[in-house]
Amino acid sequence: MTTDNRGVVIRPATSDDHDAIWTILEPVYRAGETYCIPTDITREDALADWFAAPFSAFVAELDGRILGISHVGRNRPGPASHVANASFATHPDARGRGIARALVTHAKDWARGQGFRAMQFNFVVSTNADAVHSWQKAGFEIVGRLPGAFLHPRLGYVDALVMFNDLTAE
Repeated sequence: MTTDNRGVVIRPATSDDHDAIWTILEPVYRAGETYCIPTDITREDALADWFAAPFSAFVAELDGRILGISHVGRNRPGPASHVANASFATHPDARGRGIARALVTHAKDWARGQGFRAMQFNFVVSTNADAVHSWQKAGFEIVGRLPGAFLHPRLGYVDALVMFNDLTAE
């Protein structure tokens, strides 16, 4: 468990957190604007995916309320197993409260502590400006663009970005 200077507590997620996690994931997945997840995914399938190996799931609490979630783990096995991957989601009430920043800082620190040398986000939807900005502020660089790789429900085909952070350089 870690606590940042704003009082955000990040701890491993447990099955007791499923309701709160689903409260965050469901509207994000149903909107279909940021994740490559079917918009009609069931609660059970979504939670199984969020907690699936090789990822470790975490929650971010502020004032005793879960306002953000992450899962962090190996991006690929074998010769690429030194590169981590992570996903994040926050509750709408978390905006401007440092939850996303705390989650990404924790994810990087956790990954570094597990021996990962880098972290890569494989598929950041380019129209998700808040996420792109947040990850760039956290030291991630856009290293690739996948033209038209994501079918956005309102905007049609939009680009996806590959973002990378060298954890050994910090």
